[in-house]
Amino acid sequence: MSLYLPQRLVQCLAHRKRFRDLPSSLPPPRRVQRKIKAPAISSSEMRRSGARRRLPGDGAFILMGGLRLSHPLYPHLLPAAAGPSCSHSPVALAAAAPQTTRNMLRSIFRFLRSILPAAPARPSVLKNCLPETPRNPVAPSLWRGLQCIAPLMATVEETPEPIPTRIKGHIPEWLSGRLVRTGPGKFEFGKEKYNHWFDGMALLHQFKMENGNVTYKSKFLQSDTYLANSSHDRIMVSEFGTLALPDPCKSLFERFVSKFETPKITDNTSVNYVQYQGDYYISTETNFINKVDLETLERTKKVDWSKVIAVNGATAHPHYDPDGTAYNMGNSYGAHGSCYNIIQIPPQREDGLGELAGARVICSISPAEKMKPSYYHSFGMTKNYIIFIEQPIKMDLWKIVTSKLRGKAFMDGISWQPQYDTRFHVVNKHTGQILPGKFFSKPFVTFHQINAFEDQGCVVIDLCCQDDGETLGIYQLQNLRKSGQGLDEVYNSAARTFPRRFVLPLDAFLDAPTGENLSPLTYSTAKAMRGEDGKIWCCPENLHHEDLEEEGGLEFPQINYSRCNSQRYRFFYGCGFRHLVGDSLIKVDVETKKLKVWREDGFYPSEPVFVPAPGASEEDGGVILSMVVTPNQNESAFLLVLDAETFEELGRAEVPVQMPYGFHGIFVPT
Repeated sequence: MSLYLPQRLVQCLAHRKRFRDLPSSLPPPRRVQRKIKAPAISSSEMRRSGARRRLPGDGAFILMGGLRLSHPLYPHLLPAAAGPSCSHSPVALAAAAPQTTRNMLRSIFRFLRSILPAAPARPSVLKNCLPETPRNPVAPSLWRGLQCIAPLMATVEETPEPIPTRIKGHIPEWLSGRLVRTGPGKFEFGKEKYNHWFDGMALLHQFKMENGNVTYKSKFLQSDTYLANSSHDRIMVSEFGTLALPDPCKSLFERFVSKFETPKITDNTSVNYVQYQGDYYISTETNFINKVDLETLERTKKVDWSKVIAVNGATAHPHYDPDGTAYNMGNSYGAHGSCYNIIQIPPQREDGLGELAGARVICSISPAEKMKPSYYHSFGMTKNYIIFIEQPIKMDLWKIVTSKLRGKAFMDGISWQPQYDTRFHVVNKHTGQILPGKFFSKPFVTFHQINAFEDQGCVVIDLCCQDDGETLGIYQLQNLRKSGQGLDEVYNSAARTFPRRFVLPLDAFLDAPTGENLSPLTYSTAKAMRGEDGKIWCCPENLHHEDLEEEGGLEFPQINYSRCNSQRYRFFYGCGFRHLVGDSLIKVDVETKKLKVWREDGFYPSEPVFVPAPGASEEDGGVILSMVVTPNQNESAFLLVLDAETFEELGRAEVPVQMPYGFHGIFVPT
């Protein structure tokens, strides 16, 4: 046990002053040593007394951390039962040391409790009284005999010229446009190999649909990183999970000095296509985005967020208002730590102005810890609000800044820290004002939000959630390329992702009673309760039944965005995960929680993309597009087209080339 007291308080104790004599504000605690001389105790006296512990010869005292309380305090701290005749001589004290010390400690703590202000109620009290969150186990069931998917994590050749596909079934003739996707497609340069799935060089895919026909092409993004790696035939720029090594041609001294050079930031944007002001970009989470021509898949310009506004990057999942105004989030880092920033990009820019002209930060949110901000991949948006989720995946900025010097990759500075709760920040996107409500939940992790909307004074936000945040480490390439029992063990150790609904009552916290459910929504079992400290603790509703657990959970959620974004909705679509990558497509009815599933053994579909049918009156009137890949060398990858309402296959366009598993994409109509 360690107890550190303010120096002034120790002085008051030593001089037997009462609490009323203390100054109104005490200085901050620091280690102190207070020692008052007492008659020496000889070793022989100590042995004769039977004391278990030898007391220092320069006086009898109690040692707690850095605090020494000497015998002048004993008359006031010894138990009353000792009586006035109790001897306080060093020998007597030593003889009674074990029991006396315990009694004195109790007295000290009673005295301190009587003079110090009571500690505030622990914020976790109400949290622990909440109904248990319907949590899903890390592994709902153990899976055996998983297929090796190493070929889906291997380097492939690009297909720079359009090639025809073989149509099975039929492709609706009204479906006219391009499905463009991105993801890693090259995992080594020369003898140097990447460590993490996220590190691979971006391969851009294009399926062009017209009059029931489909063509396919692909190209590696000609980023500066890709070009530098290719020209040197080795990894020149560090990625998320891979540290670029010093040039082997340099001398030992030059290689040592290179550890202190500022590392280059990768522009290998492999996560998603985004649209700003009518232009299309490939984005990741660094400060660079690459503008591309969707027809040729050529990069036309590299844009640096930090040259436009004061942020050091932005997510690859922006949101859009119906008028084309875009919103995103990005961090900024400075001498005093970090901030989360909400970015607004106008739908158009004036002639002659550069890319992202008019972008501005409308709100900055301080992290719970400036040097340990949370990692986030997406955020929620309603008609009037931005919802940012500060989750317990922490980025240790000191570790990240020193990663090169320590010989570690960027991901070494990111860790799951479940001692922190998850917090919801709600910001008015029109004024930039942070709402005063403090919304918390038990720790969970989310990478993708499904949808969010407003109803009866509440924000309703649906998320794909995990109860364990170690997922990033699971996707090391050495894990994804395993087979047999090793692959089964990796999969069974991974957390599953399930859809949950949270309700945030925006006004109820002002005068709400404590311990009562503040949600007025009768169609949701999600709860929100106010604690005595003013925090609103949120308990979610599971948007599924047990059958989704048998599908391995769900990720890569999509909705009918043009119709349902920021609106109350009924359906969403995603990938089922009975493997480390998606192995099925799932349609979820959030009202009935019933599922519809498409699956074909040995094939792995990508994120579903919803395309509305012309003139459709129903929310699910349209088709689902998904790029389906396979590790089987005698099978072909294909573009799958499903009827979004029935979830039955309409047709497929088979492609006679090997494709890796990717991340995200969009459909752009023509």
